[in-house]
Amino acid sequence: MLDFSSLLLAAALSGTCLSITLFAIWFTAPSARFIPTVACGMLVLVAHVVLFWRYTKDANPWLCHIVLALLSLGFLAICLSAMQYLGFRNYRRAVLPTLAAMAACAAFTYLGFDGIGFQITYTAVTVLLAAIGTMFWMKGDHDRRILLVVSFLSGACGVSFALCGLVLLVHGQWVLGAAPDNWAERVNSVVAVACMTGLGALALSLHHLQAQIELKAETMTDPLTGLMNRRALGELYGDRSFGPFMAIAMFDLDHFKATNDVFGHPVGDQVLCRFAAVIKKYGRAGVDAFRLGGEEFALVISRMTPEKAHDMASRIGVAFGTEIVPTHRGPLRSSVSGGMGFGAAVGRSLDEVLAEADAALYAAKRAGRNRVIAQHKEGQPDSGPALKTA
Repeated sequence: MLDFSSLLLAAALSGTCLSITLFAIWFTAPSARFIPTVACGMLVLVAHVVLFWRYTKDANPWLCHIVLALLSLGFLAICLSAMQYLGFRNYRRAVLPTLAAMAACAAFTYLGFDGIGFQITYTAVTVLLAAIGTMFWMKGDHDRRILLVVSFLSGACGVSFALCGLVLLVHGQWVLGAAPDNWAERVNSVVAVACMTGLGALALSLHHLQAQIELKAETMTDPLTGLMNRRALGELYGDRSFGPFMAIAMFDLDHFKATNDVFGHPVGDQVLCRFAAVIKKYGRAGVDAFRLGGEEFALVISRMTPEKAHDMASRIGVAFGTEIVPTHRGPLRSSVSGGMGFGAAVGRSLDEVLAEADAALYAAKRAGRNRVIAQHKEGQPDSGPALKTA
């Protein structure tokens, strides 16, 4: 037969080691805010396990209050860490029901119905673990293998706590006067040790995964404008075949060197950011914006006819022409030239479409700037006139 005390002590030792490891990692990467939250949750659970072991030796009513409260608080902290990692911000949805369950548990336990108190706490923990599993199952958009394992472990641990409460309910054990000791409690001790150890290890994996994602995002993002950069363009579309409903619009800010020379580079940076803000307003599914370098930008447009793609690029140019940047020499307005490159029914590569857009862009500059040009092809728009601005 399994030694119940040994199982509890094993759970406490495992949780302590994992908490120390997580805190050590957090000190080296303080931006990972979910790490200290899960570490604190595990430490609270360690305190629960130690006091529960003490409660098995001396069933003090006040100790029962503390043991049950720590169990709920520990899993609440772990649930909040999952919400932090996945980007959920409405923490009240987890905190308020848990606090309500803790209050109900304390009331029944104070009245002597400690069996009901254990059932309420086990139910609250089951719900929290189910919420963790569901959040990772539904919201996770990273490595699905890791996230599905997190969901499985949370679910398994939740089932073990549900069984503990169910056994007390079926046997009608409303008043215990001692720590519950049955087959479900022993199974729960084994499952909880295994699952919490696994979840702790997966927390490390999730931290590593998040660090990789953040690093990749940094290397693919232009730090000034927040748009994706040329590397990101190659990553996302380098292997794509551009069909008839795909296009690239290339933009180049007119006389940008003169803007820098006359008004200074800080004003030039403001102009770049203003254009980036304009181009972001047209972002939607199938439209991705990039800063290629300097004053050059690109817009990849999908699921749109050539005429509508050209119209969108022209509207971006018109909108940018209405932007005013205040300077020490007075208000500054700028314009932009654009060129369109289109996919084809047989498919075209990124380099081919970019080359066409680049050629059209230079044609727009030769034609007087402040316009978006599409090289004349059958079924595609002609060279555009100068853009009208307010």
